[in-house]
Order: sequence, then structure tokens, then C-alpha cells
Amino acid sequence: MAETAGEPVTIRVLVADDHAAVRAGIALILDGVPDIEVIGEAADGEQAVTMAKQLRPDVVLMDVRMPRLDGISATRELAGVSDVLILTTFDVDEYVFGALRAGAAGFLLKNTDAESLVEAVRLVARGDGLISPGVTRKLIAAFAKQATPSRREPAAGPESLTPREREVLACIGRGMSNADIAKELDMAEATTKTHVSRVLNKLGLKSRVQAAIYYSGGT
Repeated sequence: MAETAGEPVTIRVLVADDHAAVRAGIALILDGVPDIEVIGEAADGEQAVTMAKQLRPDVVLMDVRMPRLDGISATRELAGVSDVLILTTFDVDEYVFGALRAGAAGFLLKNTDAESLVEAVRLVARGDGLISPGVTRKLIAAFAKQATPSRREPAAGPESLTPREREVLACIGRGMSNADIAKELDMAEATTKTHVSRVLNKLGLKSRVQAAIYYSGGT
């Protein structure tokens, strides 16, 4: 996660897509922004994993369907290495569900405009989750319905959360960023991040996107 108190931070990004033109277009957009640097481009999932482990980017923009290793498997291998922002056309639901289970930090449609792409990278780099507005309702409803019967039980139930942690979980479920939660609950953003981490750990979840789905399925 890119963060240095009091200093401008450059967000280091790896772009993974098997279409050269798509990679070049994304890189062109992101490299034109002062606080973002594209440090590498990968043409398939295996290359994405190898490069991410070597370069340690803050964010990996990951296509879902790629040769040699698909984006879901690559995302699973990068848990704890880099935050992964999935790029999808959302025409095959199970791919997106698989990426959710693998711990993806967010989902973005490939037809997203340049401004939204840049903001999505910044959000994920700050530790916030993101689901493109075009897929939010469909994704949450379908995932909650299809994944709940077969999903692994969390490490603990919601009763393990403190009252403050339950408030934080509710905010995550409403799609709020760390900054929004801090303002809503009148606490420092650093404290918010700590609470988010504790919520994820207690519930056995890999990302705040999973936490949002968890909350949606339980309310």
C-alpha cells in the first residue's frame, strides 16, 4: 500500500492484460498522472505473478481471462504481495465471483473512463475496496445468493466484533472508504484502518470487498 506521511507518494502499478493495445492504453492514461507510475506490463497471468513478486507494485490491474494463468488464479497467488484491481467486461459472472473469493481488492469495467480508472487505482492503493457502479448491485446480489451455501465459515461470527467494529463493518457494507468512515464515526483515518484490519481478521475475510458481501448477506 502506498503511503508516506507528509510526503507525496507515487503509486506503483503493474498492468496485466493479454491484449497489447489495452495494456498500452491503460499505461498511457496512468503514466500521465503525476502520482502514478506504471512499473511493468504483463501479457499473461504467470508473467503477472512473477513480475509482481519481483517488483512489488502497490496495485496490479488484472484482466480476468488470460493465457497460461487466468486472472483469478494469479490474484490468489498474489495475496499479501500486492492489491489486485480486476478489470472485467462482467459477461461471465463466475470469473468475478472467483476473483472475490481469491481476495481481489476491487472490480472495474473495461469501458471505464480515464478519470474513474485513475481514481480507482488511488482508492485501492489507499487500502479501500472498490466495485464499479455498473456491477455493484448485480455482483452483491448474485454473490450473496450463490456463494453463501458453499462458502467457508468465517473464523468467527459477528458476535466477536466490538460495537465499534460492527459500526465499521456496516460502513464498509455501505461502500464507504476509510476516509468516509473516519468522518462518519469521528475518528482518525489510521484508527479506521486498524478497525478494518481487525474486522477482516476476526471474520476470516481477505478483503473489504468480501466484508461488504458478508455484511450484505447478513442484513
